[in-house]
Amino acid sequence: MFNPTFIIREMENNLRIFSQLFSQTDKTLIFYRPSEGKWNMQEILCHLYDEEREDFRARLAHVLSTPELPLPSIDPQGWVSSRKYGERNYAEVLSNFLSERKVSVDWLKSLKNPDWSKAYQHPKFGPMSAKLFLCNWLAHDYLHIRQLLYTKHAFLSAQSGEDLSYAGSW
Repeated sequence: MFNPTFIIREMENNLRIFSQLFSQTDKTLIFYRPSEGKWNMQEILCHLYDEEREDFRARLAHVLSTPELPLPSIDPQGWVSSRKYGERNYAEVLSNFLSERKVSVDWLKSLKNPDWSKAYQHPKFGPMSAKLFLCNWLAHDYLHIRQLLYTKHAFLSAQSGEDLSYAGSW
């Protein structure tokens, strides 16, 4: 059964999880790529910051208030280069992201009886409800938490040169 309170609480918990996962300030780790084409921690952080403001919160608010209008456009892949993620100040982006997540959680908690069934009718994907955006926002967190852990595991493996299978299979 859909429980928005649980989702919002998880998003609030993820604020602390992200804070800890990104607390590493070693530039070698921040810019480490597990493989060609994979994002590094700096890019993941910048992506989360932009998505927090311009995708999930903005689109959910849009669907709740004006579902008949087109969704604001986004370009998550293109932003990596167009917004020069690799050149941004890591500590500043982290602080901004954590602040924006707090704003998001506070905003979500302030909603009074939102109609989670309200939906934007996407020309390609069909109805995209407020519920869909809220659930996918949390799922997006989980995907990037997994991505961060994978990156850190790959970094440890590469830097140590040790067989890490004793710890368990990844």
